[in-house]
Amino acid sequence: MRRLVAAFLLLAACSSTAAAPSAGPPRVLFVGNSLTYANDLPSLLRRLGIADGITIETRDESQANCALEDHWNRPASRQALAQGGWDVVILQQGPSSLPASRANLIAWARNWADAVRAQGGTPALYMVWPDRSRLAFFDDVSLSYRLAADSAAARLYPAGEAWRAAWARDASLALYGPDDFHPSVMGSYLAALTIYRGLTGRTPSSLTDLGIQPATDELLQAAAAEAVAGFGRSASPRR
Repeated sequence: MRRLVAAFLLLAACSSTAAAPSAGPPRVLFVGNSLTYANDLPSLLRRLGIADGITIETRDESQANCALEDHWNRPASRQALAQGGWDVVILQQGPSSLPASRANLIAWARNWADAVRAQGGTPALYMVWPDRSRLAFFDDVSLSYRLAADSAAARLYPAGEAWRAAWARDASLALYGPDDFHPSVMGSYLAALTIYRGLTGRTPSSLTDLGIQPATDELLQAAAAEAVAGFGRSASPRR
């Protein structure tokens, strides 16, 4: 009788909620905008896993010009979360350096983080960067994402800080694309290195087919490691 009851409860749960994260390959959902889908960042993350002998499953719900609030009100984004069984959900919006934008990021990061945890997953924030004309606001971008991660008890993948660490080593690195806001392939690769370290706790193997010289690749690896060590954080219970 107990087995019948247990089976019924399990069936009911499966019919009304998404599957729990699996014990197999890590499953990662991206919820962001063009700073995520430029150069197909999720694909770069998968390829880093393959190079390291790890299968990573990804789905990208990023949409142009979408903030987290927009995704919250977008049925497809919410449905992707509810249907997934995601281990980690990576949240990203624009630089959010201004006070109103920072407040918006913090509020909607909390909403998304609560929804992610309700589905059994771990929320994470992918910190980006300002456009080239607003480099003076880099500290504000970093602070906005760190405050949002802390408020939401989410992981932080500090790609923007990895960019700064890379430029501290070589200011000539072309991390921006032609519009001086979206990343170049190198910029997205550095973001992927940062996210991979934060996601797996491992040093990623290099992708050798991106046209990046070995010495530059070594520099990017070091910058990602510095950013994660200095600014990355693991999810913890909300205080």
